[in-house]
Parts: sequence; structure tokens; C-alpha cells
Amino acid sequence: MLNNATIKALIDKLWNNFWSGGISNPLTAIEQITYLLFMKRLDDNESKRERDGEFVGEKYLSRFSGKYKAPGADKTIDKQDLRWNSFKHMPAEEMLLHVQTKVFPFLKDLDNGDAFTKSMSNAVFIMPKPSLLVEAIKIIDQIFVEVEKDAHETTGGQSFQDIQGDVYEMLLSEIASSGKNGQFRTPRHIIKLMSDLVQPQLGQRIADPACGTGGFLLGAYQYMLTQLVLKENGDNVWHDEDGFVRATISSILNDKLKNIVDNSLYGFDIDTTMVRLGLMNLMMHGIENPHIEYKDTLSKSYNEDAQFDIVMANPPFTGNIDKGDINESLKLGTTKTELLFIERIFTMLKMGGTAAVVVPQGVLFGSGKAFVAARKIMVEQSELKAVITMPSGVFKPYAGVSTSILIFTKGGETKNVWFYEMLNDGYTLDDKRNKIDKSDLQDIIKQYQSRVVSSSGVENRAEDRGGHFFSIAKKEIIDNDYDLSLSKYKQEVYEEVTYEKPKAIFEKLESIESTISKELRELKELM
Repeated sequence: MLNNATIKALIDKLWNNFWSGGISNPLTAIEQITYLLFMKRLDDNESKRERDGEFVGEKYLSRFSGKYKAPGADKTIDKQDLRWNSFKHMPAEEMLLHVQTKVFPFLKDLDNGDAFTKSMSNAVFIMPKPSLLVEAIKIIDQIFVEVEKDAHETTGGQSFQDIQGDVYEMLLSEIASSGKNGQFRTPRHIIKLMSDLVQPQLGQRIADPACGTGGFLLGAYQYMLTQLVLKENGDNVWHDEDGFVRATISSILNDKLKNIVDNSLYGFDIDTTMVRLGLMNLMMHGIENPHIEYKDTLSKSYNEDAQFDIVMANPPFTGNIDKGDINESLKLGTTKTELLFIERIFTMLKMGGTAAVVVPQGVLFGSGKAFVAARKIMVEQSELKAVITMPSGVFKPYAGVSTSILIFTKGGETKNVWFYEMLNDGYTLDDKRNKIDKSDLQDIIKQYQSRVVSSSGVENRAEDRGGHFFSIAKKEIIDNDYDLSLSKYKQEVYEEVTYEKPKAIFEKLESIESTISKELRELKELM
């Protein structure tokens, strides 16, 4: 992430301005910031295309060419007046009215096939007072000046696109730290861990059925392109704060790669705000036409079965949904979302496709019929490769639930299941989540990739079940009603503790009591 103190200070200032300006809900604030970023990006991109067309001698017909009549307006206006670099110079009162009644409706009316403009059908521009809009525009301009400066002077070649993406990730991280509205954000280091475990490849179709702000799609994108950089020039990579290999990725994106990436990542969500945030997140990272749709993947309207090579997800497990809305292809006979998403992810995968999914611990050992059936899907109809339990503090400060990562490949044969007990994820497990030196993340990747499995379904080396990781044969799991909880199979190691004899303990207590009595007498005499 960014080390530029000026950019961090500007982002803090932007958030504080929205808070003091009357928008205290962080989700509402980031949505309004996103609309402003879209206005600026649209103007910047159109300006670049106009310059490029002029350079090659081809006239480019800008989206800001011609006239526009806003809904309910009496007369048309020149579209040039709708550009960021035009309206930002207006007086405060005039600017707010202009953006609300002309610029924002223009963005919603854009019929250019862009996913973001399609997602804006129910969008609302909320800005309580003119001064907030003026300050927000000023700060956003300052941020982009710093990004440009950082790209050319400070980072030694890191591209504008990469830093711009980091800026939006930093804006999104503010939501998570705000509490209750951050529950949809999976910690970035957990996403990086899951990406390194399933290793998505360029050209594969990758999906998230409940994508939120698009973190898993972005994680897959960054992993794939980092691998390309590694192959081309290993000197252009570094290890981030969590020990993961990272690279300046957008600089290698030529038109061919962009086309492949644009057709590789697919996200779905039932919240239109999340759809817009996810789209902007991917766009800010260099993905020009992301595929994120407003869709309930558990409902009757979703039927994209056997379409994807990789599915990564942290689907919501908030309880039950209406039985009448559930897609008929889902056969578990339950309304619990944590179970339905396991079956949905299984059906989304192509034969041979792999999933990495975060589930609450209850999924691993629940005794209900649907719980057992969901686990049987992964053990009997897939190769269940790994169960990685995570400490309950991973999702703090906004959730204390204990979770696990499940990795399974559709159509494979489970011979044994590899278990790992994550004790440290590199951060304190309290609400503050401060960075610490202890982390199991890199060890998980190392041990997962080096596990050796024999055809008989038994690990080739005898592992101690008292350690952090071990493998359990399929038969033993079946005999335990498909229980996948690590505690079911782990052998607890107890150390014998030798205590003093009671007589010696009482003698020590009497000695202490005698000393205290003597000191109390002396104190009384002194008084």
C-alpha cells in the first residue's frame, strides 16, 4: 500500500470533510466520493482520447461533444460545460446546482455500454452544502496531482494506475475501520493468501458470487499479472508488508492482455451500492470494463452453471433467506445462506475448477441434514484439498465470528484432507488489528504446496496430529459423519505439571501470614 504521507493526509482530510459536512455514514460518503471520481475519470479519459486522436491525425468524437438537455430542463446546454475541468471553476452555489441537476443526470443517461453507467440507474447524488462539494473537488484534484508526482518521482517507476488503485483501496479501508458498515470487506491479506493457494492463471474465468467491493477479483488480477512480471523480469518485484510477492502490474498491460483480463473476472452482488464500489475499485486498478452485475446468485434469476475455472468468495452468512426465492437447482433443502453458497459455488465451477471459500466454523461440524449434505458435496463430489481454520479476531473490529477457508476442486477425488490451524495472521486479534511480526500466512502457502499425498490416501510422511497441520484420510472423515472441524482430529499435547505437596504449601502460607501479622502489629504501634 501507499507510503506517501501527503496522499494519506489528503484522504483523511476528504473523509473528515464529509463527516463534518453532514454525511456521517461512511458507506454514503464513499458512494458520493465514487461519483466524483467517476466524473473526474470520465473527463481525464476523454481528454486523453482527444489528444491521442489528434496525435495520429484521427478525429475523436468525445462524449462531451454536442448538446444535452437534462430531465425537466427548459433548454439544452453545451456538453463541454459538464466536464470536471469546466464546472470545478464555478462559484460554490452555482456548482452544486449544476452538478446535481445537469452533470449527474448526464452521467446516468450515458448510453455507452459501460458497466458503471448501467449501475447508476438508482444512484442519488447527495451533497448537503456547496462548500463540501467545493472542498471535495479540490482535495480529489490534489490527490491526483500527488499520484502523478509519486508515479514519476518517488516510486521509481511504479505506474500511475497502480498508485491510483491503491488510493481507492485506502478509501475503502476507511469503511472497514468505521465499524458496522465494513462487514463486506474481507481483509486484504486473507485475499492474497487465498489467491496464492488457488493460483489463478491468465485466461481462466474467475468469479465471486457475492463480490462486495471486488476484493477477490482484484486479488486474482494482481496475482496473475504479478506472475507475468516474475517471468519477464524478476527484478521488478518486491515483498509487501505481509510477505507476498507484488509487482508494478498495470505497466505491462498491453491491449491484448487488457482484453484477456476484461473477459476473465466476473462478480455478482445483491447490493447496488456494492456493485458500484466494486466496479470503481477494478476500474481504478486498470480494468477498463469490469464484469460486475447486480444479481442474486442464490435466486431463480441466476443460472450460470459450470462456467468458471476459479471461484473465490467470502459469502454472507447472516442467517436465512426466503425459501420461495431459492433457485430450484439448489437441492440442499435449507434456507441458510452459508450452506446454499457452498452448493452454488460448486455448481458455478467447471469440471476441474477450484474454489476457495470462507465459511463460519459451524459449517464444519453442524449435525443438521443440510450441513452434512453440504460437506458431502465437497468430500464426495469434489477433491476437498484443505481446511484452514482462522482465529476469531481475523474479521475484527466488526465481526468476532470464527471462520475457516475451504479449498476444493470439482470432480476430483478426495483421498485425504489437509488441515492447518492458523494461530497468527500478522495482526493483533483485538479491535485495533495492529501489525505484528508473527504470521502463519507464508508457512500456510509453503506447507500446502509441499504436502505429498500417496495414491492410498495416506500422507507419505507420518505427521504429528499435535502440530499446526496434518492430513486425515477420507475414510476417517466419513466415519465421523463428514465432520471437518480441526479439533475433531487434532491430538492435544499435555505437559505434566508437578506441584508441591500440600504440607509444604501450607507451611509457606503460614510463613507469609506470620510475616503480614508482624508487619501489621508494627504499623499499629507506629500509629
